[in-house]
Amino acid sequence: MQLQIRNLSKTYRGTLKALENIHLTIDKGMFGLLGPNGAGKSTLMRTIATLQDPDSGSIHLGDIDVLNQKAALRKVLGYLPQDFGFYPRVTALDLLHHFAVLKGITDRAERNDIVDALLQQTNLYETRRRNLSEYSGGMRQRFGIAQALLGNPRLVIVDEPTAGLDPMERNRFYNILSEIGEQVIVILSTHIVEDVRTLCNKMVVMNKGRILLEGTPAKTVEAFQGRIWRKVIEKTALKQYMEQFKVISQYISEGKLIIHVLSDDRPEEGFDPVTAGLEDVYFSTIATN
Repeated sequence: MQLQIRNLSKTYRGTLKALENIHLTIDKGMFGLLGPNGAGKSTLMRTIATLQDPDSGSIHLGDIDVLNQKAALRKVLGYLPQDFGFYPRVTALDLLHHFAVLKGITDRAERNDIVDALLQQTNLYETRRRNLSEYSGGMRQRFGIAQALLGNPRLVIVDEPTAGLDPMERNRFYNILSEIGEQVIVILSTHIVEDVRTLCNKMVVMNKGRILLEGTPAKTVEAFQGRIWRKVIEKTALKQYMEQFKVISQYISEGKLIIHVLSDDRPEEGFDPVTAGLEDVYFSTIATN
C-alpha cells in the first residue's frame, strides 16, 4: 500500500503559501518529514489526517480517496498531533479504554486484550492506573502512541513527537516507532535531525511549503561528501564570513566558534574538510533554497 500525494497546495489569508505543489509517494516504513518550524509540516500532516482541506491537489491511501472519503481514512489512521490533549484526572487505563470504544472496539474482552497489549508495547502497563496528570512528558507521548495504534491503523502520523524529551525517553520512543514502522506507513514530522537519522529509511527536507530535497538519509549525505568545510574563527569575524561564504551552520565548542561552509573547493587557507553528516545536508538545503 502507498500514500500518494499529488500537487497539494494550501494558502492562508490569500498570501501565505503553507503548501506549494507537494508531490510525494510514501511506502510502508518510516518516512521522515524534516524542516524548521513554519515549514508547512503540520499543515501537511493535518491535511493528510483530514483535519483541513487543501486548495487543490489529491491524496490517496491505496484505494481510499482521502479528500473525498474522510470517514474511510479515519478508520485506518493513527494520529499523534504536535499538541496532544488529555484528561488529567483519568487513568491511562480508563482513557485508553474510552478511546478504544470510540474506535469501535466494543467487545469488552477484545478491548481488554488490545488495551493491555498496547500498554505493554509502550512500557506503560505498570503505571496504567496512574492519572495522566502524574505522567512525565515522555510517558504522555508514549500514551499518545498507544491511542494512535488503536484499531490496527494502516497509516500512522506523528507530529514533532520527541520535542522536549530527555535522551532516555527519546530512545524509548525511537524503539516504539521503529517497531511500528515495520508493519505500516509511519510519517514522522520533525525539526530534529537525529529523529530522521535514527529512524527513517526515506526522508524529505521541507521549508516554506515546498519540498526541497528527497531521498534516503544515506544517499543525501553521500551527495554532500567533499563539499563541507570547517574552520575555527573569532566571533567578531562571523559577519565577514557570512558575507563571503555559504556558512550553513555555526556552533560553540570548548568556547570556540566553529563554522561549517558549503563549497566545492577549499574556501581559503585554514579551512579543513569534514565528513558530511545529515545535519550538514539539512542546513545546506535550507540555506541554499
